[in-house]
Amino acid sequence: MLALRLTRGARPAVQLRRLLVTMASAGTGFLLLCAMGYALAHPGSPADATARLVWCLPPVAATVHLAVAVARTDPGTRPRPGLAAVGLGPARLMLVSATTTALSCVLGSMLALLVFLHLRGDLTGMPFDGAATEALAAGTPLPVPGSLTLLALVPVLASAAVAFVLRPTVLGPAPDGGGRRSYGRFGATGRVAARETFGSYGRFGTRGGAAGRGTGRDEPEPAEGTVAVETPAVETPAVESVPELPAPHPAPKGLPWGVAVLAAGLAVETYAAGATDDGGPALPAALPAGPTGVLAGWLLTAVGLALLAPGLTHLCGLLLQAVRPGALRLLAGRGLMEEATRIGRPLGVVCAVASAVVAMTPLPDSGSFGPLTALGAAVVTGCAVATLCTAAVEARQDRSGTTAALLRLGAPAATLRGAAALRAGALLAVFGPLTLVVAELAALPLSR
Repeated sequence: MLALRLTRGARPAVQLRRLLVTMASAGTGFLLLCAMGYALAHPGSPADATARLVWCLPPVAATVHLAVAVARTDPGTRPRPGLAAVGLGPARLMLVSATTTALSCVLGSMLALLVFLHLRGDLTGMPFDGAATEALAAGTPLPVPGSLTLLALVPVLASAAVAFVLRPTVLGPAPDGGGRRSYGRFGATGRVAARETFGSYGRFGTRGGAAGRGTGRDEPEPAEGTVAVETPAVETPAVESVPELPAPHPAPKGLPWGVAVLAAGLAVETYAAGATDDGGPALPAALPAGPTGVLAGWLLTAVGLALLAPGLTHLCGLLLQAVRPGALRLLAGRGLMEEATRIGRPLGVVCAVASAVVAMTPLPDSGSFGPLTALGAAVVTGCAVATLCTAAVEARQDRSGTTAALLRLGAPAATLRGAAALRAGALLAVFGPLTLVVAELAALPLSR
């Protein structure tokens, strides 16, 4: 009930992100049901049916990735003061977030089932003059256990991934002296903080005593037999401290591995392009026909782009701060270095998807793409772009405190907008040509 109340009372932007998860789950569930329908309609070709089911894995992975990104930016499941007192600690909030994700995915799976049954003619009449009979196995009874298993795949994987990512983890043991434990963002990480002693307050002018109260200075005790004269304490006006930019995280260590995997993928694809068909299972129209080695090289290329993207994002931040940077370049560069992992991984997935789309567009066999192929490509592309946008929203939420402090100190809003535009321009200048180069190199073997 709490998950339903949080879902209903969320803001429109949060509801839109949850609706995207529902739509992605519906598209992926429909693809899984279509793979089962093809297997029922063609019992004599198990290799083709298995290949169609395997090609449903990229939409499943993209949907789960989007669900995790949406759960991380959900403001309704963040720890707030007073929630732990009523029993809503980090573990409970994690369960609420996983339940909310499961509800969104189950709604999408039910929608996919309704559309699938309608196209089969089980609910009303046969639509589109029976054009989808072969792919949907119209007239053949559906196995209920298999259908429910396929429909439950996305909700189970998405909720499990959300629970794993947002799980409360203690980084260090609790102090023996009864130190307090503070939880990080989303209540997912526990950090042990040492208890402050009474003497530490002297640094801030709060040390007790008749002579040193309010000044923060250690005054000597008056000698015996003398008269102590109290001097009035001079109160200094409170001055707001200037917010310091956080120290950048160290560079991600996946850049060398990403470059190696990317080079290996291109090499495998180029080497396998001249080989004949190796007798592997016949693939559907999800990709142009070709040797299995070419497809394996393409997958390695995509993995390499996803691995090297955080390192490239961190490098972009370093380059923005090179050669005597001003306030604008320093702010933009530090922001990119801080968000290298959070923004880089979704950006690498988007580059991999974009390079695949650009590589497949000019191929002569592109006319063989069917509606299911278009649906799978739309699900993967939409999930990749939505995940990148959601990661950008999460990064904006993380630096909201620094942004508010800068605005209170008089920083012009145009400077903050200029820093955001500079970050976007730097990423586009680096990843745009990289995507085009990888797409051209991947399309060369396939065009032979």
